[in-house]
Amino acid sequence: MTEKVTVITGASSGIGAALAVQLGKKGHGLVLAARRETELKEIASKAGTKSLVVRTDVTRRAEVERLRDQAIREFGHVDVWVNNAGRGITKPVLSLTDQDIDDIVSVVLKSVVYGMQAIVPHFIERGHGHLINVSSFLGRVPLVSFRSIYSAAKSGVNVLTANARVDLKAKYPSIHVSLVMPGTVETDFHRVAGTPSRPVAGTRLGASVVESADEVASKIVALIENPVAELYTNPGMAGLVQGYYQDVGKFEESMARPPKPS
Repeated sequence: MTEKVTVITGASSGIGAALAVQLGKKGHGLVLAARRETELKEIASKAGTKSLVVRTDVTRRAEVERLRDQAIREFGHVDVWVNNAGRGITKPVLSLTDQDIDDIVSVVLKSVVYGMQAIVPHFIERGHGHLINVSSFLGRVPLVSFRSIYSAAKSGVNVLTANARVDLKAKYPSIHVSLVMPGTVETDFHRVAGTPSRPVAGTRLGASVVESADEVASKIVALIENPVAELYTNPGMAGLVQGYYQDVGKFEESMARPPKPS
């Protein structure tokens, strides 16, 4: 892999932290962003490469633009920008408050828009670059009802990523726009979202297997080496997508029924 400069938001833990360490081993220059500066510095030390830590609240446009400016000032350019920051909530639709909606939309959807709008002009100026938006399988198939507003916001990420890719493809073929959709991953996401139990990597959950943050990160590393439009990090998810869109009503009915005893 040619040495690159990569910006990662939400880099203080989970997928973002694992990605930083793996890219560091590949020789990437790193710009690591999150609100927790102490944790960012720890990840930077593990990455073993030149790293810039930038404390950033991605729900504020000015801070995302400052992140871009500091990255370019330090390294001269950016090759890859990974919009990875996010958080969840455990609430069904009918229990959502205005604050719940505003909080999740800000960190899950608006932060991605801010990142896209901040970095793509730089890519256009250089004639190439790679934008990666980390979404969720729940943005395509909303099969977990208590992730309601999270799933809705991630669906917005999916659509806006596709729109940006179409807008750029004809005129700027060397600017890649990728969407990454993990399934269930063993990270702190579930604790922060208020889920009672934490899934364990390697265990089976429905039709798929819980992934580790390192497993997802390794697939994003491969995506940087060989860009594609969309990536399901868990191969078992593709079949679920086909079943869902083939007959949404039937799919939802099967999800609502208790499983048959084996």
